[in-house]
This record gives sequence, structure tokens and C-alpha cells, in this order.
Amino acid sequence: MDLVIRDARVIDGSGGPAYRADVGLDGGRIAAIRRQGAPALSARRTLDAHGLALSPGFIDMHAHSDLALLRDPDHSAKAAQGVTLEVLGQDGLSYAPADDRTLAEVRRSITGWNGDGSDIDFDWRTVGEYLDRLDRQGIAVNAAYLVPQGTVRMLAVGWDDRPATDAELRRMKQLVAEGLEQGAVGMSSGLTYTPGMYANDSELTELCRVVARYDGYYCPHHRSYGAGALQAYEEMVQVTHEAGCALHLAHATMNFGVNKGRAPDLLALLDKALAEGADISLDTYPYTPGCTTLVAVLPSWASEGGPEAVLTRLQDDATAERIRHHLEELGSDGCHGVPIEWDTIEISGVSEPGLTSYVGSTIEQSATIRGEVPWITARRLLIEDRLGSTILQHVGHEENVRAIMRHRVHTGGSDGILQGLKPHPRAYGTFPQYLGRYARELGILSLEETVAHLTSRPAARLRLTDRGLVREGYRADLVLFDPDTVAAGSTFETPRTLPVGIPHVLIDGRFVIEDGVRTDVLAGRSVRRTDHGAH
Repeated sequence: MDLVIRDARVIDGSGGPAYRADVGLDGGRIAAIRRQGAPALSARRTLDAHGLALSPGFIDMHAHSDLALLRDPDHSAKAAQGVTLEVLGQDGLSYAPADDRTLAEVRRSITGWNGDGSDIDFDWRTVGEYLDRLDRQGIAVNAAYLVPQGTVRMLAVGWDDRPATDAELRRMKQLVAEGLEQGAVGMSSGLTYTPGMYANDSELTELCRVVARYDGYYCPHHRSYGAGALQAYEEMVQVTHEAGCALHLAHATMNFGVNKGRAPDLLALLDKALAEGADISLDTYPYTPGCTTLVAVLPSWASEGGPEAVLTRLQDDATAERIRHHLEELGSDGCHGVPIEWDTIEISGVSEPGLTSYVGSTIEQSATIRGEVPWITARRLLIEDRLGSTILQHVGHEENVRAIMRHRVHTGGSDGILQGLKPHPRAYGTFPQYLGRYARELGILSLEETVAHLTSRPAARLRLTDRGLVREGYRADLVLFDPDTVAAGSTFETPRTLPVGIPHVLIDGRFVIEDGVRTDVLAGRSVRRTDHGAH
């Protein structure tokens, strides 16, 4: 064999009890598992895993590494956490399918997530071509892709806030089908982001029928995580029920003051649907603040027409006052129906280097320093940074985070935005945070349960037939970590610090992390939907 990992504490991803074993790898797969007392395995190389846990590689069900994988071959932000597979194309906005116009528009609209892409050769237009590009270039970890519904609507309808025509709906359905045929595992939406949020339930249902036909899943960032959050969750359950489509709820939180302590209400809603036969899963990150772009909190009418139209409205005093009124007094749909509290909006990144003084302060703090009201500060930053600013939104509740992560359909997703001077620490710390803080320190879940949440459960949602468990014949996507010391290194003060206690990560039996150091191996590849599961 290529490698034998000796005396590992195997946490196999099933949720069952750990056991001691030697695990042999050959040809990129798990070739043999020998529990204590069985005949020894021989190999060209041996790794002593005494004191370490061996688990399947972690699957990040909500990643924003669509350009980072191409830009940064190292990608230690995820590899060092033990992530061996990321799901891209999230929140309804990504870079395929697209034409030249749409590609330019989506690059502008999500600059805050991924940068403006000026350092990337966008030599693809279809989903299949994007996945081919990942494989051709070589990537640090494996990647699956969701067809982004907002980009599809941008391509077929544009930025108009109106129902799609019959012809436009037919084109959107065709684009979604083509993306799934080319390997996408499902479809995502960002229903507080334009233009995807302009879709009504009938339109979403029709698109989900296409997803169901290909045995994919629908992954919505739904219409509200604040006021009316439960109704927004119920809407997604009903849409997918009507379409006969599997549902995976993105970053399934209950945020803002109106939802403090209301996680049990969400879980009761989901339990009822599950008992009635619905196919539902969800992901969360183990932190209370959220992260998005500053422009995303604006009311949807202010974003109609695309980025240039937004800037034009912001520069007009009368229209800007109307935007402020919606934000501060009515509660904009972009801010989940809750009147904005500027002391919860912290600037985490800017696109223009001359604006870095804003980073690390809330809008209210920056306004106080400048002797002005917060809206004036926010408006100026939006204009001068050309909508490229990212924010941390301090609106979560710890009791909700803990309750939701216990649920039987829960999986882990970092929602990691890697841009900005001060990104959310979840980008670098989600998976060790689950293992260290929530399993070992707080005992919210056992270590075996936690690993199952991060491995076999997401693998089942993705319909992976040979990942997510430590089993003979499965791919050797594996993590070795120290259960006594594993911890996130990233904090809100130092968000790019790598974790501790994860000395080895393997993808296809090749060391991506070895003795705590990133190797030069690019073992990742695209993972594509087929008629027989994802491969």
C-alpha cells in the first residue's frame, strides 16, 4: 500500500463510537481497515497516529471560494481546517452561466465577496467550462457547484423587478437544466439579493421542478432572517414541497432582536415537514455575527437596474433620503425587514485602499468620529467604495446557534468570505470551532456526532457515493486532528490565524497538510452530479 496510518482513533463519520485501527491507503482510496488485534498492514510509508483522531475530510456546505480557488493555490484558509470539499455558487450569485454582459455585472455586484476578479482570466461562460477550468488549473480542495438563480435571472430577465415572461421563464429553466447536466449539484438563491429576490414563488417553483428532475437540491438564502423569518422558512418548505425538490437551508439562523430565543420555533416547523416526508437539511456556522456586503442592506427597489443604477440613486439627495427612510424607519427588505441599527454594522473590508480607516469600526463609530449621522457615513462609503464594502452584522444569538446545531439534519457551512482586511473569522475557523469549542469545551455535541455533522451528513445531501465515511473503498479524503487541542486560531481581532491541532489533511491519499504545514499538492478537483450520484 501507499500509506498505513497506524493506531488512529477512528471517528468514521457515521456518528457511532470511535475505535482504534490501522488504516491503509492505496491509489487514493481507503484500501483496508484493521482494528486492534488484526494482522498488521504493510506499506511503503507509515504514519504514527497515536493520540490523533482520524475522520473523513470535512465538507463545507456553504463556501464563497469561487475565485479564491483560482487566485490562491495555497488556500490554507480551508485546507488547514481539514476541509476537503467546498460547495460553491452560493446565495444565487456566481460566475456561471453567464454572457459577457452578465459576467461584468455579477463581478461588480459581488466584489465584496470575491474581489473584482481583475486578476482572473474569465475564460468560461458555462457551468461545465467553469468546472473544467478548476480541473485544468488544479485546486487545493475539491469543489462542487450550485447553479446560481440570481445570475440565471440576470442573464434571462436582467435587473428588472417584475415577473418573468413565459419566454424568460423557459430560458431560465433551460439554463438551470444545462448547468445540472454539466455537473452542478443543485441550485442556490439569494432572496435578499438582487436580482434573484425579484423572483416570485411561482417562478422559484418552476425552477425547482427542473432541479428535482435531476435529483439535485435547492439551497436558498431565503427572504428574511429577521422580521418574518419563520414565514420565510415556511415559504421555502412550501416551494420545494410543491416542486417535489430536496431543500437545503443556507446558514439557517434566527437573527435580530425579534428572533431571540426562537430557534425552537424554527426546529418545530422543520420537524413537522420532515415527519410529513420532506427532504430537508440545513447548514450553519458556529458564530453569532453574519457577514455580507454593505449594499446588500439597501431596499430592493434601490438596486433595481444593477450596480450603476444603485450609485446613481445614492448620488441623488432625494432618492438617498428615501433609502434612508426605508433603512432606518421602515426596515428594508435587504435588511430582513428590521430597521437598521448602525452600531451592529461593522466594516470588515473595502475595495478602495484609501478607505481602510473604516475597517474594524461600526458605521455608528465612524460617524461619531466624523461628527455626522450614520447614514451620511454609510452613503459616502457606498459611493466612494463603489459598493465594494463588506460588513460584519452583529445580530445573532448564541442560544439559537446552539439549538440549531443540535438538529439531526444539521451540517456545517462556513459562509466564509475571504476578502477584506478583517474578514469574519468563520472563514478560517468554522470546523475547528465546532470540534474544539462546541464539542470538547461546551459538550453541545459529542465528538462523534460533530464529525458526522461535518462529513457523512453533507455527503448524503450531495449524493456522494464514496466520500463522507472512513470505509474501505471510499476516497482517502481524511483529516487527522488532536481531540484535546484542536481549536480555531481565528478571532475577530486576528481573523486570518490558522487553526491548531490539525497536523495532517489528505485528499485522494495525498498530503495537502503535513505536520501542520501546507504542501504544494493540488489534489482537489471538481465534484460533479451524474445520474448515479456525484463524483
